Amino acid sequence: MMNICLRYYVFFLVLSLSLFLLSIQFISQDLVYFVEYEVLLLNSSPIVMTFLLDWMSLLFMSFVLFISSAVIWYSKEYMGSDYNLDRFILLVVMFVFSMMLLIISPNLISILLGWDGLGLVSYCLVIYYQNVKSLNAGMITALTNRIGDVALLMSIAWMLNYGSWNYIFYLEEVKTDFYMKIITSLVILAAMTKSAQIPFSSWLPAAMAAPTPVSSLVHSSTLVTAGVFLLIRFNYSMTEEMLCFLLFISSMTMFMSGLGANFEFDLKKIIALSTLSQLGLMMMILSLGEYKLAFFHLLTHALFKALLFMCAGNVIHSMMNCQDIRFMGGLVQSLPLTCVYMNICNLSLCGIPFLSGFYSKDLIAEVMSMDYLNIFIYMIFYISIGLTVSYSFRLVYYLFVGDLNFSSLIALSEKSYIMLKSMGLLIFLVIIMGSILTWVMFDSCYLIVLPFSMKVTTLIMIFLGMVIGYLMAKFTLISSNLSLNYINVSAYLSGMWNMPILSTLGVNFYPIFLGNFYIKSLDQGWAEYFGSQNLYNFLRCNSKIIQFVSSNNIKLFFMLTVIFLLFMMF
Repeated sequence: MMNICLRYYVFFLVLSLSLFLLSIQFISQDLVYFVEYEVLLLNSSPIVMTFLLDWMSLLFMSFVLFISSAVIWYSKEYMGSDYNLDRFILLVVMFVFSMMLLIISPNLISILLGWDGLGLVSYCLVIYYQNVKSLNAGMITALTNRIGDVALLMSIAWMLNYGSWNYIFYLEEVKTDFYMKIITSLVILAAMTKSAQIPFSSWLPAAMAAPTPVSSLVHSSTLVTAGVFLLIRFNYSMTEEMLCFLLFISSMTMFMSGLGANFEFDLKKIIALSTLSQLGLMMMILSLGEYKLAFFHLLTHALFKALLFMCAGNVIHSMMNCQDIRFMGGLVQSLPLTCVYMNICNLSLCGIPFLSGFYSKDLIAEVMSMDYLNIFIYMIFYISIGLTVSYSFRLVYYLFVGDLNFSSLIALSEKSYIMLKSMGLLIFLVIIMGSILTWVMFDSCYLIVLPFSMKVTTLIMIFLGMVIGYLMAKFTLISSNLSLNYINVSAYLSGMWNMPILSTLGVNFYPIFLGNFYIKSLDQGWAEYFGSQNLYNFLRCNSKIIQFVSSNNIKLFFMLTVIFLLFMMF
């Protein structure tokens, strides 16, 4: 019998390649298919399931399936010692099918099914390692995403005014309608929770408690991009005010996560904050009206971020499950191929020319520079690009340079052949896919007209980021680490501007405090003793007397008769 990992790996890989070729045909012939399936006919009222097949949904599905196939094959070794590997793989497959339902739905009801499927399976995967940390992470993930689920439910209720839930027909036509504005606002709220924008950012780094293959698939390329994808679908109905609001929120998210990653020491959390930064970038260019560029960056980012997580997983696996980058160092000697893959992904993330990240990121930077924007957004954008390079080079410095700071008894070697093969599947796409997508997606070239100074700003910020990243991370026996000299500032910045505290204790401190007061003072206090408990005891005693009288009424009758006769006699 074929192994479950191999079965789904082959199935997803073949399906991914088929959908990619189909998407190219759809682009070349400008095709859009609506597939309607009548589920039920009740009193001449049909209940119809609708699917939208266009180049965007097919292309995104092919990428999701390709990354899923690599991750499932990778899990065969990474999760090899797990007794419940089959259950883990089936959870991942359920996740992929929920994502597919969300991608091909032009209907809010079926989107909610996929959306809730993502949330539920994501919760199950985050709490997969059953300990307190995982449980807390799963809880904050589930509760934050419930806000988005409720927003979608409310938008479904508001959409009843139009007589159909197929939102795709109404977007541009009724853009100025009051109901459509409310629906779009609720969809933006839902997308902000799923894509972890401020103030809902704290769940994404917390969700790193999940196994690394889950982080690679769910928290880099699929779940967190669901919000962006929904907004790409809804981009026609957004008003000027909504776009301005989204632009501000996304730029702040990008800046905050870039700063936080420069002060973080947990390997997976650094990559999670990097994901958050790139989600901010996608939202930012989307709010400037360039939905195709947001989609382009969504695809290229999915590739290199999934591979970056897989490389991090291999490093953690080799380091006996240690995630602290301060214990690492000199890994280039013992894990050369993993380090090569990781460096290529890091360079792609930074936007180094001719890797896949460059084509989308550089184009976004130049299109944004051509737009009429204020200096605040412009500065935040370029500072965030510099911060991206800074934390990437800090990571390289801590992981690959110098001596190994771990136990002297450890012997590292690259023997994880299945993991390396699955990573090798993605590395070619990380290098060439940006160029291929540029040719495939855009029917006409973007004309960029910029002065030389603005043209080289991106490169200047990249090199500046390299230098700052190196200087911030450098530590020797004779010089202390710069980021540790200002410990309060770095604690505030690495703590994501206190957002995890605000979104946990900030929300539930007073309800828990009042609950504690209530249980101490009322439920288990004097009020209970003299109030309801006292009343209960009084009624119980009286009931016992009445019950005694009722059950012995003949004896009492004879006794009373005897007493009466004696009384009469004397």
